[in-house]
Amino acid sequence: MAAYRYFVVYKPYGVLSQFTPNQVGQRTLTDLGVRFPKDVYPVGRLDADSEGLLLLTNDPRLNARLLRPEAGHVRVYWTQVEGIPTEEALEALRRGVVIRVRGALYRTRPAHVSLLKIPPKVPPREPPIRFRKNIPDCWLEIALNEGKNRQIRRMCAAVGYPVLRLIRIQLGHLRLYEGELIDLQVGEVRELHATKWFWAP
Repeated sequence: MAAYRYFVVYKPYGVLSQFTPNQVGQRTLTDLGVRFPKDVYPVGRLDADSEGLLLLTNDPRLNARLLRPEAGHVRVYWTQVEGIPTEEALEALRRGVVIRVRGALYRTRPAHVSLLKIPPKVPPREPPIRFRKNIPDCWLEIALNEGKNRQIRRMCAAVGYPVLRLIRIQLGHLRLYEGELIDLQVGEVRELHATKWFWAP
């Protein structure tokens, strides 16, 4: 039986979720300074301007399970938005909003959305986000069971609150903060061996 490998990465801002740049000057996972096995690749992706938890593996079963739309595994994000969303806006995000995906209109599935009363303690971003002195901002925790391209950014824009910063903190049972703590630093890579992190067959 093949020896499957599993790695978690705290992907920094500005790094592509791949090993080869699309254009000269782009940063990729190769720039993290870790030599991954040649057959290990990211499961799903995070956009270059998003941060947080990324899983890499050569396990085709886990890869297929996580990427199947019907699997519906949870993805949790801490999302810093411009402005303070109204309760109506939060309810719209919870029920599902219409966004454009690949040129077609799509209604998102219901999501768990909460406004964090205390901003999470997260590492500073490099480069920092640009603040507007006269416009407040806040953090939301958004849990989805789907992963369309730039979905959270499009959802928040649809209700009038642009995303300033987006950090994925959980993928299935894997979590960066709290509870089952991975406790990674930005840019850190860790290989996992304990089976408790993965989904039962």
